[in-house]
Order: sequence, then C-alpha cells, then structure tokens
Amino acid sequence: MTHASQSNVCQSAVQVLTEFGFDGLAAALQLLLNEAMKVERSQFLGAAPYERTDQRRGHANGFKDKTVHTRVGDLELKVPQARDVDFYPQTLERGVRSERALTAALAEMYVCGVSTRKVSKIVEELCGHQVSSSTVSRLAAQLDDELEQWRQRPLGEIPYLVFDARYEHVRHQGSVVTVAVLTAIGVTTDGHRSVLGVSVSDSEAEVHWREFFKSLLARGLHGCRYIVSDDHPGLKKAREACFVGIPWQRCQFHLMQNVMTYIPNESLREEIVAELRSVFHATDRAEAERRLGTVVTKYAQTAPKLSRWMEQNIPEGFGVFCLPLRHRVRMRTSNPIERLNREIKRRTRVVSIFPNDQALLRLVSAVLMEIDEDWMAGKKYLTM
Repeated sequence: MTHASQSNVCQSAVQVLTEFGFDGLAAALQLLLNEAMKVERSQFLGAAPYERTDQRRGHANGFKDKTVHTRVGDLELKVPQARDVDFYPQTLERGVRSERALTAALAEMYVCGVSTRKVSKIVEELCGHQVSSSTVSRLAAQLDDELEQWRQRPLGEIPYLVFDARYEHVRHQGSVVTVAVLTAIGVTTDGHRSVLGVSVSDSEAEVHWREFFKSLLARGLHGCRYIVSDDHPGLKKAREACFVGIPWQRCQFHLMQNVMTYIPNESLREEIVAELRSVFHATDRAEAERRLGTVVTKYAQTAPKLSRWMEQNIPEGFGVFCLPLRHRVRMRTSNPIERLNREIKRRTRVVSIFPNDQALLRLVSAVLMEIDEDWMAGKKYLTM
C-alpha cells in the first residue's frame, strides 16, 4: 500500500469517528484492521497486488469473511488469503487474543451465577443474549491450547532474570480468596526483553516459587548471570535453592520504599533519600560501601534503628555493580515487571473476581503473550 492510500484510509477512519463519535468506533476499527491486514499480506508475499518482482513468495488469493466480537461491537472483517504459502495475519490474531480471553472470563462468571449487573450487561454485548456453558467451553478451547503451548515453549540462555508477583481475587468453593500471579521476565542474549513464564499459585510461599522456578529450568532455561527481585522470604529461599551462586539484586526502588518506615522524623526524609541515592549511584561497589558507611555512622546516634537497618539491608542493593556500566540503570530495579503488572491489572480489573484459577491464568497469559510478542519484535532493551 502506498503512503497516499494509507493516508486515505486513516482519513476515512477519522471521518467516521468525527461523524458518529464513539458509536462509530467499531466501523473505524474495522476499516483500519482490514487495511492493516492487506499491508501485512503484501509484506509477507514480498510484493504488492499485481506487482512483478523476483522477491515474491506467493500470490494473493482473495479474502475470507470473518466476524470478530469485541467490546466496541461486531467487526465484519475481510481476512486476506494467500496461495502457495502459509499465511495468517498477525494483525488480527494478536489484536483479539486477549479480547477473547476477557470475553471467556466474563462469560464464565455469568454462567457460574456470580456476575453482577454490570458484568451481565457486558457479557450480553460481547456474546449476544444467549450465554451457555457450551459457549464458554468453545471460547476457552479456542485459547487454551495456544496459551499452553506458549507457556511451555522451550527457553534458552537468559543472562538476566527478573521475578515478581501480584495478587488477584478468585472464587474457591463459594468463597473469594486471594491468589498470587507469579511472573518471570528475562533479557535474552541479543538484548530483547521476554516474558518467560507465568503461574497462578495459592501464595508466594517457598513451595510455589520453587515449583515455578523448576518449571522454567525444565524448559531449558540456562546461562543466568544475574537476578532482580524483591526480598519476599518465599521467593528468596526458592531462588537460593534453584539458582545457586547467581548474583542477586534487591530492587533498589523497593529498598527506598522500605527505608521510609525507619525514618524517625519527616524533616529528615528528603536528606536521607538524597544520601541513599548517592550511595546507589556510586561508580563501583567499593565506593558505594564507603558512602554507605558514612551515612550509617552519621545516623548511629540520632536514628539508631534506621542506621542498623541500612547497614544490614542496603548492601543487598549492590548486586548491580557486577554488571557493565551501560546495563546498571535498567537492571537495578524490578520496574520492568512492575509496568507489566500494571498492564495485567488494567485488564483483570474488568473482571474483578475470577470464577476459577484457569480463567485468571487464561486472561493473564493472553495479555503477557501479546506483550512478549511486541517486546521480541521491537527495539532491544539492552546492548549485550
């Protein structure tokens, strides 16, 4: 597609939105998706329609009608087909995977009889008036095999690992309980971020983290040289058992949050924060330890609890000094996975309370799979 035709499509979409407002969102999205799939087919084939080129990999073969149900309405799409090659537009697949997972979760709530009026209304808009257990099973089956293959895909050498957990609400035998969503991301040997795995567990107890770590190792994870996480006791014990001798970095952001509870006077907060930042920004570990010693001594008399806590805990944030200088800024905290957790929350809060663990795992996996695809196809996170 030429730049001119792309511009015309965008202008048409804007015109639809201008004329119909949010009621025209489905029509605008339908228009953009149809054109994006055409562009993807041309790029895949290595030739535009009717173009003669030696780089052509196959031939266009018309379109197939497909109706996609989304929260903005039904999209009547024209899915491009190809002859002599295996082609399916990722523009469509990646855009609707998490939408289908969310639809399945909401529908399952409805069928189980635990939906609110708001959820019932959304389900009606997503699935039509009739929502049965067979509808839910069909929606779930479309996703579960694909997501399980992604969760069990082979891993390889991953130099840097980041671990974290967040909590969600799930119904267990009539009661609402809190479960932990354990997540691992890594930086690959070529510098891309990747979502390595996810698990829904009863808690962050050592047994659950250890089981999660073993599953990563069983999939071929190796070559780890550095780990970032918080200092949760269960995570710490499992990490020490499964990743013996690998340098560990306690998230500096969490350390700064923890230290606030030991500051005896509000007027000292800004001063102490600045001093600890100076410690973390030292050129090497020896200089960081020297600066920390100065800070510890300074508050030994006026804030003895703070002084002892810093002496015992702040050195756990020095693991980053084993890395090349160019990697330190991005690998001294677990912020990359925190942003991931915010994206998960943005989707899971629509459901609020999941009908079971599998529904939660399905939606979280779909969201993470899409993010992982974007990361691996996008810019490198680090220069390795």
